[in-house]
Amino acid sequence: MEIIYTVALVILAITAISDLFVGVTNDAVNFLNSAIGSKAAPMRIILAVASLGIIVGTLTSSGMMEVARSGVLNPELFTFREVMMLYLAVMLCDIILLDIYNSLGLPTSTTVSLLFGLMGATVAVSVAKVAADSSLTIANMGQFINTARASTMVSGILASVVISIVMGSIVMWISRLLFSFRYSKTLRRFGAMWCGVAVTAITYFILVKGLKAPLAGTPFMEFIGSIGLLAPLGIWVFWSMVLFVLQMLKVNILKVSILVGTFSLALAFAGNDLVNFIGVPIAGLDSWNMARESGNLDMLMGGLREEAPANFMLLVGAGLIMVVTLWFSKKATHVTETEIRLASSKEGADEKFGSTVFSRAVVRASVAMNNGYKMLVPPKGQEWVNSRFEQLESSERGGAHYDMIRATVNLIVASLLIALGTSLKLPLSTTYVTFMVAMGTSLADRAWGRETAVYRISGVVMVIMGWFITGLGAFVIAFSIGSALMYGKTVAVIAISALAMFLIERSNLKAKKKSLDDDKSDIYTADGSEAEIIRQCTDEVRDVMDKVTDIYTRTMVATMKENRKALREQVKESNDLFYRSRERKYAMMPVLQKLKGADIETIQYYVQVVDYLSEVTKSLVHITRPAFDHIDNNHKGFSKEQAQDLMAVNDNVKKLYGKINRMLETNDFSDMEAVMQGRDKLMEMIGDVIKRQLRRIQGEKGSTKTSVLYLAILGETKTMVLQSRNLLKSQKYFVSGGGFGG
Repeated sequence: MEIIYTVALVILAITAISDLFVGVTNDAVNFLNSAIGSKAAPMRIILAVASLGIIVGTLTSSGMMEVARSGVLNPELFTFREVMMLYLAVMLCDIILLDIYNSLGLPTSTTVSLLFGLMGATVAVSVAKVAADSSLTIANMGQFINTARASTMVSGILASVVISIVMGSIVMWISRLLFSFRYSKTLRRFGAMWCGVAVTAITYFILVKGLKAPLAGTPFMEFIGSIGLLAPLGIWVFWSMVLFVLQMLKVNILKVSILVGTFSLALAFAGNDLVNFIGVPIAGLDSWNMARESGNLDMLMGGLREEAPANFMLLVGAGLIMVVTLWFSKKATHVTETEIRLASSKEGADEKFGSTVFSRAVVRASVAMNNGYKMLVPPKGQEWVNSRFEQLESSERGGAHYDMIRATVNLIVASLLIALGTSLKLPLSTTYVTFMVAMGTSLADRAWGRETAVYRISGVVMVIMGWFITGLGAFVIAFSIGSALMYGKTVAVIAISALAMFLIERSNLKAKKKSLDDDKSDIYTADGSEAEIIRQCTDEVRDVMDKVTDIYTRTMVATMKENRKALREQVKESNDLFYRSRERKYAMMPVLQKLKGADIETIQYYVQVVDYLSEVTKSLVHITRPAFDHIDNNHKGFSKEQAQDLMAVNDNVKKLYGKINRMLETNDFSDMEAVMQGRDKLMEMIGDVIKRQLRRIQGEKGSTKTSVLYLAILGETKTMVLQSRNLLKSQKYFVSGGGFGG
């Protein structure tokens, strides 16, 4: 056995472990969001139930490994050497692609990533085979790929997107008419039967989707198949009775339904999607063993057609890795955040996605349809329907993004659709179905109001586009890597593997840094007490002003030295600071609601603090961006006189901000008068510097673009200092609760 193929096998093993981490962070959204979004249970309980589902699911996944062995390619047409390069290309492609999506916080389909990756790598290897064999032509390309399965997969995906959102909307609308948002009384009457439907759908889903393969041929499965529709009916009667008894014992049966659904989707995820993470490496291991035993590295891999149970210990190990990732991965939370935000009933301007022409057109069309509905339906009918959709106050929601009725509907519809797709042998994606059902239920539940609709629609469109781009991206990346491996051989294997590991490590470092920054910048987690909010706000103001001082000084120095790299860093840091301040400004309403016990003057000064902080960071951006653009475009730098004047201004700004930051640090505002005097002197100095520059312009000294930048920096510095002074005054009042002059 040549050493390169043993190295390739080791790389496949490493990428399998890494892919398990990346895959779980991506697919955790499928089975966690309903329980998390409705706050059906503490996080540790939700994770424990999902972990149990994963462990059970991994033990049922052996049969699915055939997808990687012979589901897309025809292995009998490829040699061992070719198969190993093909599988290596798929894994390197898969891990890079999924890590990119997780870093962006977007859910995607590991199934699509695997299948299109297999197609791309197979085409790459096939092209190399055709080029090397004169007896083959381009017409022979079709024999290497199972094109019928590929077209079925694509049609199933397209159908699942539409069907899922439509069915989610219909079932949610009917359920809300039945229960409304204040469902306590109705739930006592019909809850056992309704939740019985939910648990029946989920149980049937487990039997059909999760346990059908391992239990195939058993008397139990034969009995279930023989009685047809009586099976779900009998299961419904059984669960309705059990839930009725639990309800009499004061157990919240909605929570039971949601946790059972979480278990079932986690089981299905592990049982059916585990092949996406370790199927290719296991197929590579099987190929390596066959070649080692035969001693012929050019043997054809027809043996991959034969059914072979996966190694039990490998499955258990994979399950344990997934469980550990589920508990400790922060990226998993980041991905679930996207769906929860899009499905949330909460209004706020911290919308992750912006407005687009398409989303605005959809909203306008929806408004027009609603106006037509009002003309057709009698007023009393409209009043009754509206009463069923009357939202709860934020205090009644208990902090949940949506209630347990919607969470249960999410699980019912997703489970039934996936079970139906499996029975029809359609390769539905768990990600697509669960996400689109959640979007359909949130739409029917009127979670997308006039304040949020355009942003939510943009988000859904972006995620859907991301799914289909996944397929294209997986094909292109796998094809490129496969081609490089076929022609570059050992050198390409080492280089591309090193590149993949580097990109993943860099992504992880960025994710950790972003997580730390988010933790430090989140001032809206206060427990509701005025003192805690004041403390967090004070810490945030102090942190921002320290960074403003540092970024401003470094920008001035970098501009004088015409250091393009340093200026690019300052632009990024100032942009991040500005966007944080803008989000804080938009997210003001939740904080004001927490300050209900404070007097109106204190609230007013909090609003001013947030506003002034945003203005300070905006001025800083208007300094760093033009400075970078000027140097990046290779324009002429500042003259000696201009540089001396700007650095003198910088020294005074730094000195003044030092006093401001010390006052913010100690909350001792007794030196306020000195700050006012320093501000006045700085304003006079900037005025004199501007006059000297205007005289230079009159004397036709210096370039136009340099003069424009010079005056822009001075003007924005003046604005930044004035806003900082206002910020300091408002912060003093907000902290002390007393007025002051100035």
